[in-house]
Amino acid sequence: MTLPWQAKIIAKIILTRLPFQYSFWKKIGIFNHGSMDDSDYAINVFNKHIKKTNMVSKLKGKVVLELGPGDSIATALLCYANGCRAILVDSGNYVKKEIGSYTTLIKKLKIAGLPVPDISKSKNIDDILERCNAKYYTNGLQDLKKIDSSSVDFIFSQAVLEHIRKKEFVDNIIETKRILKPNGICSHEIDLRDHLNESLNNLRFSEKLWESNFFAKSGFYTNRIQFKQMISIFEKQGFDVNLLNIKKWNKLPINENSLDTLFVNIELEEDLLVKVFEVYLTNKKEI
Repeated sequence: MTLPWQAKIIAKIILTRLPFQYSFWKKIGIFNHGSMDDSDYAINVFNKHIKKTNMVSKLKGKVVLELGPGDSIATALLCYANGCRAILVDSGNYVKKEIGSYTTLIKKLKIAGLPVPDISKSKNIDDILERCNAKYYTNGLQDLKKIDSSSVDFIFSQAVLEHIRKKEFVDNIIETKRILKPNGICSHEIDLRDHLNESLNNLRFSEKLWESNFFAKSGFYTNRIQFKQMISIFEKQGFDVNLLNIKKWNKLPINENSLDTLFVNIELEEDLLVKVFEVYLTNKKEI
């Protein structure tokens, strides 16, 4: 039976304050930083982002940055197989430490006729990253700021941007623009639903409560930046915006009277119907 969204919030507030590491909660299915530890999922996500931006034949020798790799460094292996180099940036160290979890992915890449690194003598994740000539950073925005300007060709994320703290969102977009090479591309899939019951229950709360550390660090946070506002942020930073595959509700999934006053606005009505959208951003800055 699916728990009501209220019960999920209460449970996560309590559980995040217990002295257990993320790996424990992941194992029992309470918290989950994506599904990139599933080899098929990782391959599909990577291929989807490079195909929709026409990067398939252009990856060799390039630098690819994944925002929010979550539980896996699979993208490091996928980049190696495609002749490019990976930089992985996350807000914490969430990756699986078991070397064996990457053997299935390597087998599938071999079957596809792609080159793979020899990880048979790797003792830890750092060894695999070194063999792939990849970097893994775990301090989010702080680490983005350390990456050289105009040094990355392609950036992608899968249901990650909505989790960046609202107060840091614009700075993150500024940094991705800065580190991209001229004509570099970002590809993002963004899920605007709450991450409780795939609805809009996150819009019931006041801005003060929702953006408090108490809520934001309890495992269910999304920044509640809506569709048009997010597009406007991309455009203001100088990106050319290309929208793909916008998925909408036919009507709001919750009663409008349940929304916080911040979201009761006739101009927002159509905006709030957007559930998920894909976008790719082109950096047109001068060389």
